Amino acid sequence: MVIALAASLISACAAEPRTEVVTSDSSSECVVLLHGLNRSWRMMRPMADALQAAGYTTVNVDYPSQSGPIEEIAPLVVGLGLARCRETGAVRIHFVTHSLGGILIRYQNKKAPIPDLGRVVMLGPPNQGSEIVDKTMDWPGAGWISGAAGAQLGTGEDGIPARLGPVNFELGVIAGTGTINVFASALLPNPDDGKVSVARTQVEGMSDFLVVGNSHRYLTRSDIVIRNTKSFLRDGRFLAADKALMVHCDSIDARQDNSACQALPPAQ
Repeated sequence: MVIALAASLISACAAEPRTEVVTSDSSSECVVLLHGLNRSWRMMRPMADALQAAGYTTVNVDYPSQSGPIEEIAPLVVGLGLARCRETGAVRIHFVTHSLGGILIRYQNKKAPIPDLGRVVMLGPPNQGSEIVDKTMDWPGAGWISGAAGAQLGTGEDGIPARLGPVNFELGVIAGTGTINVFASALLPNPDDGKVSVARTQVEGMSDFLVVGNSHRYLTRSDIVIRNTKSFLRDGRFLAADKALMVHCDSIDARQDNSACQALPPAQ
């Protein structure tokens, strides 16, 4: 496996998106990784490492999520990921996204359908918006924290998610039920991951759905999330044994018994 830096990695506050590309000589499939709001490529690094070990070429995109509205960010970020994958010779391009990243790929694919798009896994996506945006958008400083793109993630008809419609690609959604922010979680319908309610992660047309006991922030590095992401990219479905945890996690307070939602042994 040959590591190539497509560009210098930058922090989330920088002006231009950049990428970290790791190529696989044995694979014609590439995975673009898109982080969420106010995050960076580092959040997706554990997932990228796992996918590289599974034989995929990966393009981990670092982009300034506060730099503009979704209409401006999506074509730049998704377009850069696609370009880097195509440069490696990939004929099938998958996406793994966290939070806002899922809305970026939905928006761009609706605007300009991606012919070589493979499967997509979204982690904690606000596919139907988030009530946190509804309730905090008028608070002092909220716009500075979330930026224009964050302000577009409300649940109303004027929000970007409501305008995107059903998905027309193979999509697996993973939602969390844990939280490390009790205050934010109190603003959301239960169950939630501290940023997005489980109900609002879902979207018409998705192929599979999984609930885990992780908080929004840690969805990208959870063992159960990583192994199910690999399963969906490979087979188009999540692991049946882990899906059985959905019933269990819905029947307990996952904030008090988070470990019970992750008790299965690692997948082989």
